[in-house]
Amino acid sequence: MFSKTKKTKKIDTEQREQFEYAQARIKQKKKLMRHFIVFLVGCIFLVIINPILGYGDDFFIKNWFVWAILIWAFIFLIHVFNVFIMNTFMSKEWEHKQLSKLKAKQEKRIMELQIQVEKEIPIPNTKKNQTLISKAPEDKLVTLIAAAGANNELGLDNELVWHLPDDFKRFKLLTSGHHIIMGRKTFESFPKPLPNRTHVVITRNKDYEKEGAIIVHSMEEAISITEDDKQPFIIGGGEIYKLGLEFAHKIELTRVHGAFKADTFFPEIPSAKWKLVSEEHHDKDDRHKFAFSYQTFLRK
Repeated sequence: MFSKTKKTKKIDTEQREQFEYAQARIKQKKKLMRHFIVFLVGCIFLVIINPILGYGDDFFIKNWFVWAILIWAFIFLIHVFNVFIMNTFMSKEWEHKQLSKLKAKQEKRIMELQIQVEKEIPIPNTKKNQTLISKAPEDKLVTLIAAAGANNELGLDNELVWHLPDDFKRFKLLTSGHHIIMGRKTFESFPKPLPNRTHVVITRNKDYEKEGAIIVHSMEEAISITEDDKQPFIIGGGEIYKLGLEFAHKIELTRVHGAFKADTFFPEIPSAKWKLVSEEHHDKDDRHKFAFSYQTFLRK
């Protein structure tokens, strides 16, 4: 786990970035205001020297000052567009979202390369490695993905107790195109199967059948049925996470900073077996009632 000092440094870095961004925006607006004043004075000057004083008619086309003002106005509007319109659609928040998407893709590619290298150059077998390989095939990156509160709360009455739109988008980005492994209750909590994902449902009920899902009766069977999927995701609920923890190579956890009433919980992540390799903090805002952090763990 990261130390408190390291987390503080990360928050300080984010605050400094926001301060620097605010300074840059102030400079932009000051330049725009100076441009406007110069433009206004320049227009008055051009009107004075041509229509009033008649200067320039012998050398230029008639009403040349109008064309000069229009061209200058066009340049000024470009400046306005750059300061206000472009900032709205390509703001700091937009940059962070693009970086998060790129980071997720890069992490996925790095893990795929690591698996390929380990497959081509086998790691010497140790008791620890033998235990891991016997539970999860070495050509797969079995990943637990969850959102949990400060005390590992997952939900109440089979529903989430928070609403985090950015976390939903991240879940969709990471799991699209993959198998998602879950318990029966989790599957039945969906209004309909999630698009572009293969649903694998674990249940003890041998007679259970459901359209849109592959039904299995153990975690071993669920993982083996994912076939060529190099990164199947285990998405809950609480008991399935406990089972999946022993099979997983990676955990993508959204830690929601708050305490909640819950009846299902995410298992404790033992620091002896897992290492926190990255953490990205997000403050609460108009769309997110609670602050949260994206945490990525890898098995040691």
